[in-house]
Amino acid sequence: MASNKERRTAGTASKEHIAYLRALKKHNRFIIAMQLSILIAFILLWEGAARLGLVNTFIFSCPSRMAATVLRLNAEGKLFYHIGVTMLETVLGFTIGTAAGTLIAALLWWSRTLSRILDPYMVVLNALPKIALGPILIVWVGSGMKAIVVMALLVSTIVTVMTVLTGFNEITGEKQLLMKTLGATKLQSFTKVVLPASVPTVISALKLSVGMSWVGVIVGEYLVSKAGLGYLIVYGGQVFKLDLVMASVAVLLLLAALMYYAVAAAEKRLLAKRGEG
Repeated sequence: MASNKERRTAGTASKEHIAYLRALKKHNRFIIAMQLSILIAFILLWEGAARLGLVNTFIFSCPSRMAATVLRLNAEGKLFYHIGVTMLETVLGFTIGTAAGTLIAALLWWSRTLSRILDPYMVVLNALPKIALGPILIVWVGSGMKAIVVMALLVSTIVTVMTVLTGFNEITGEKQLLMKTLGATKLQSFTKVVLPASVPTVISALKLSVGMSWVGVIVGEYLVSKAGLGYLIVYGGQVFKLDLVMASVAVLLLLAALMYYAVAAAEKRLLAKRGEG
């Protein structure tokens, strides 16, 4: 059964090109199959080693005990509550951090002088371990969700600014010079040349921001939260319920992967509309 892409190109593409598309699709399926096989093999080996007594299940847990813990949390009505808290904090941190980071990057691109002045401070803020600001944030904004979202913003915004600004600065000056020759304003040069050409860079910044937002939220939940996956991890460690810790980490990995692939899917659709996919 031919794919939509193959059908669209059937009238104009050569047989060799159609064969290439089919081979590429087959190769992509092979990659996905191998990725799933590695994951399944890892889970089976882990479970088998636990059942044979090769690993200490109290310390390392095992997939079946983790699954039982997730089912128990779901039966108690706690699973989706904690997931919802963490997801809300992460989405807020991701959305605000990405928007603020892109806006700040645009302002720094607009003023090269301001960019040079603030550059060392951006580097220092990026290198600063954000967890060191945790106690200060608690005093400033309180010990609730605000502190956690602010922590996520601190982690994700600086990375977004530096990534997007680098992309803006790498746009060739020839196109901007042409726009200037044609009488375009700086705003028109930015909206018509720089920003469209930087879409891949902005998408890459989104992907980085996803991971950074999760890091910031979990760090914040370690410090001040009374709900969320980070809270479950800390609580499980304190009472030596390591099944709860490992189950929470597994759920966290799944959610982070889903959010990342959602951004990747949006990137693919956007590039396809631009004729680059």
